[in-house]
Amino acid sequence: MKILAEIEQIQDEMIAIRRAIHAHPELGFEEFATSDMVAQKLEEWGFEVHRGLAGTGVVGQLRNGDGPRIGLRAVMDALPIAEETGLEYASTQPGKMHACGHDGHTATLLAAAKVLASTRRFSGTLNVIFQPAEEGLGGAREMVEQGLFELFPCDAIFAMHNMPGFPQGKLGFLAGPFMASSDTATITLNGVGGHGAVPHKTVDPVVMAATLTLCLQSVVSRNIDPLDTAIVSVGSIHAGSAANVIPASAKLQVSVRSLRADTRDLLQTRITTLAQNIAQSYGGDADVHYNRRYPVLVNDEHETELARSAALEWFGEEGLIENMRPLTGSEDFAFMLAKCPGSYLIIGNGDSAQNVMCHHPKFDFNDQCLLVGASYWVKLVEKMLKHTAAVN
Repeated sequence: MKILAEIEQIQDEMIAIRRAIHAHPELGFEEFATSDMVAQKLEEWGFEVHRGLAGTGVVGQLRNGDGPRIGLRAVMDALPIAEETGLEYASTQPGKMHACGHDGHTATLLAAAKVLASTRRFSGTLNVIFQPAEEGLGGAREMVEQGLFELFPCDAIFAMHNMPGFPQGKLGFLAGPFMASSDTATITLNGVGGHGAVPHKTVDPVVMAATLTLCLQSVVSRNIDPLDTAIVSVGSIHAGSAANVIPASAKLQVSVRSLRADTRDLLQTRITTLAQNIAQSYGGDADVHYNRRYPVLVNDEHETELARSAALEWFGEEGLIENMRPLTGSEDFAFMLAKCPGSYLIIGNGDSAQNVMCHHPKFDFNDQCLLVGASYWVKLVEKMLKHTAAVN
């Protein structure tokens, strides 16, 4: 893969930063040391730095003449996972690790920011956005609701995520729905508990839970168009604590994903209706708490094509992932894309057997992706600002 000369010159520094972040992971909304380091570096390089959005968020702004405004976003938070990599720079914080590559995202954007601040081969305004709490806590939503785009208007915004299972350093682009919505249904089935020896005097929530679990498997197969994508997974069932006691309630937790907003709504309706009707059919009732977490991530067609063309110009066809398809993971960058046109892309972390999936205790970000990703960010900014300015 082609690496920008200016990125090669600082690669040791940036890899060292990435590994330092890896060794000191911080969970969502607790990225205090990471955000301090990010802010310090940006100030050193001449960015105007704003802190406090979503608590630990950092935004650096670099103005260079007249022109459009572009945003690049990276996330900083780690996961509550005990690391098992055995690396010399492994986590020093018990029960916490960078198992999704956010250490690499942060270092990649810092590398690009340093080069862009030095070369300034663009005309317009660059906003580098370091977001907290992507992992299930909705840090992007918090930043948006607290005025991100009012304080730092962007004509387009972009984000990149490393992805195991794809060739190292290759970039993947797809317009339209790219990442699934992610919702969680917590269903409490209420019955009447009692002695296991006289089940006829109870209303058994365990039987309700078993029936509901099986019936939920029909939600996708009998309600969703076979050419659409939807996932309903019962990940947790809890009821009772003894063999001879029928409990008074049972609780299920269900993960629900889709790639269309209308499908997302239909899934909620069907799951809620099934839970309530099945409970009633056994003489009980159901409380359904439906948490709509992250919406479908939808890439803007125009911005995605521009982003892809920047990669083609620098890396060529061999640098792109062929036949890119939507992913059923979710990303809170969807909240930013709902307010500002832009695109979310992936960079392959490697496709060998040693490249475990994100959220695995042996996962590690591939440092070669840092060099490729930072080179791409620089080229994208130079193309987008120059390209849009020429049109205007």
